[in-house]
Amino acid sequence: MSSSHILSIVTFIYGLAFFLYLFEWVFKKEAAGRMATAVAILGLTGNTAGIILRWVESYRMGIGHAPLSNLYESLVFFAWCIILLHLFIEWRYRNRIIGLIGSLLAVSALAYASLKPDQIQPLIPALKSNWLIAHVFTCFIGYASFAIAFGISLLYLLRRIGGPAILERLPSDNLMDELTHQLVMFGFLFLSAGIISGAVWANSAWGRYWGWDPKETWSLVTWFVYATLLHARFMRGWRGNRIAVLSIAGFLAVLFTYFGVNYLPGLHSYGAMGQ
Repeated sequence: MSSSHILSIVTFIYGLAFFLYLFEWVFKKEAAGRMATAVAILGLTGNTAGIILRWVESYRMGIGHAPLSNLYESLVFFAWCIILLHLFIEWRYRNRIIGLIGSLLAVSALAYASLKPDQIQPLIPALKSNWLIAHVFTCFIGYASFAIAFGISLLYLLRRIGGPAILERLPSDNLMDELTHQLVMFGFLFLSAGIISGAVWANSAWGRYWGWDPKETWSLVTWFVYATLLHARFMRGWRGNRIAVLSIAGFLAVLFTYFGVNYLPGLHSYGAMGQ
């Protein structure tokens, strides 16, 4: 069985996890929640196996590089980061609503990946660097953290403006607000590390640390949005709705950084790469 087949199966496993998390939330069935967590762990295991096998396959083809070099591979890794982070948060806070968000985001990432070419291809010269793993890993841990914060912020605002009664089953406003803050702070640290590692990589590949390429520019825009959120939190004492709005705005910037700039001319637009 190839890595692509395994990852296709994982897509359905994450979909099942989402259904079970939703079932628990709607019908208050604890057994469904426990099953959801077990299925999510199974999906993470399969996701991990798929990434490792794809790495092995690249060596068998004589290419030999980490599976982080194109949009398909980055989406697979994005899903892995989201599930890993959500399982940690679920364990830490003993609350499965994060699983509902994480599993939906992960299955969406893998479903979108299934629409993209999954062939393993040689790296272009600029990507042949040991910085590839460090740069992509740090960026996508940050992206995953921002993605979950976005989901929490969206549910928070929906409840605040009088959404469906089922939203009353969400954790308290204070907990959701604090989770958003912690996830953004965690993601911000990794995004900062990703930008720094990217700059060092750019210098080794192109002889300059920063060139205002669209991907670089929008990474910086995203960084400033989240820096504004943290500044407002620490220095102005912002909480609640305003922090949730900034969290959503920040993730929209992440999405444009991830997907939108691939359609703009620049050094990062090769092959719709997603790093």
